[in-house]
Amino acid sequence: MVNLTVTQLLRDRALADPEGVALIVQGSAPLTYGRWDERSTELANGLVERGVTRGDRVGLVFGNGDWADYAVAFFGVLKAGAAAVPLSDALAPADLRFMLGHCGAAGVVHAEGLEVAADGWTVTPGVLRAEASAQTSYDGRSAGDAVTDPPRPDDLAQILYTSGTTGRPKGVAATHANLAYGCGGKRRPFAHSRHLVHAFPIGTNAGQTMLINALDAHPAVVTLPRFTPGRFAALIESYRAGTVFLVPAMAIELLNAGIAGRHDLSSVLLLGSAAAPLPAPVAAALTGAFPNATITNYYTSTEAAPAQTIMMFDPERPGSVGRAVAGGRVRIATPQGEPLPQGETGEVWMRSPAAPRSYYGDPGSGTFRDGWIRMGDLGYLDPDGYLYLVDRESDVVKSGAHKVSTIHVEEAVFGHPDVVEAAAFGVPHPVMGTVVAVAMVVREPVTAEELRLFLTGRLAPHEMPAQVVTVGELPRNAGGKVDKRALRSSLTAPADLAPAHE
Repeated sequence: MVNLTVTQLLRDRALADPEGVALIVQGSAPLTYGRWDERSTELANGLVERGVTRGDRVGLVFGNGDWADYAVAFFGVLKAGAAAVPLSDALAPADLRFMLGHCGAAGVVHAEGLEVAADGWTVTPGVLRAEASAQTSYDGRSAGDAVTDPPRPDDLAQILYTSGTTGRPKGVAATHANLAYGCGGKRRPFAHSRHLVHAFPIGTNAGQTMLINALDAHPAVVTLPRFTPGRFAALIESYRAGTVFLVPAMAIELLNAGIAGRHDLSSVLLLGSAAAPLPAPVAAALTGAFPNATITNYYTSTEAAPAQTIMMFDPERPGSVGRAVAGGRVRIATPQGEPLPQGETGEVWMRSPAAPRSYYGDPGSGTFRDGWIRMGDLGYLDPDGYLYLVDRESDVVKSGAHKVSTIHVEEAVFGHPDVVEAAAFGVPHPVMGTVVAVAMVVREPVTAEELRLFLTGRLAPHEMPAQVVTVGELPRNAGGKVDKRALRSSLTAPADLAPAHE
């Protein structure tokens, strides 16, 4: 499985199984492999007629109800020889313009009815299909063939922008060889399932993984325009899905909604969680809601994919995110990449088994070094090679002489029976420099004093939250991760701080 391109993977699947269903969006007609291939070729020809050339970048702005059109547009751009830049329609206009300008997009393909302000042209897939279908030939070729030479494995295929929760979003560039790594084998992934259900948004690394699954995996990939616990559970039940993917926030919503008592979820054999660490209490509760499922946590990043660690929930290792799989590697090292001894906390680095990714327009970034990717997390490895995360490097609270792991604080707060969700982060303090604050969503009211009493013995004095606030919901970015910058900026006033630890 070398020297592959994702466009060739689609062509091969369409030839082998033209009527097979690749993708289903709730409320819309299924997209078959044959139609996916045909429609994307028509769109590619329309893009070439518009002047798109090899190496151009083309923005794709779609919402979650437009997954089928997005899938067609993604492959249409690639067949035209260009690189796709997936962008969510939920982005703020300023962020959208920044990303399109940063990558120098030649134009934008977007969902019908959506207005996108861009420096180049904008068009919907329907318009380009009509333009392409009106032509009988292009340079002597039939309208069923793309007018450009096929992409090469080392051609740029995708620029995916990071969430920007710790700074300005960065464009992560991936080649065809990177995206197609591990695909095209005789044994297709998730062969135990006829349907795979997910609710990942367009424009995220997790969403792009589901797009590749729709292309290469055994089951048809099923999604819905908007996630709610009831709709998601009903979708799983109606399709008897064997595989389900979600983010921890969705898992928490499903559990709090009590969906296991209203829907038959016994068909699920694999429930995968991605985009953020799955809290151990949540993983344990999922085993009850999905009685036949193996609960699995996937740890990676937009920069490191397809490198990842996988952890099947193990009560003996509740805090681990697993071991490296499928040829990838993980190590703990200094900021300069020097390996550290087993058990010592340091920076997490991963090595991809595929052609590595890079930051578009920033080849000198310290994130990528000699094939290794700096994850931005702190962690350690146990004697069996299991990875434990201590915290995001940028989230560690430096309070006086202590360094506090917000992940550890969150796990402790999660243990309170009335806490639904929690996020820990640092806020300024006139004496300690920074102290721990906690924002929580609760079932029943919990005062700051009650929470601190509960945490006594579970947290050290320097880990105890000095500021506690109850919120209706935690702010999240498009990928489902908690936006701690937003929380921090809203809770900087020290008036209600508890006394600083000694």
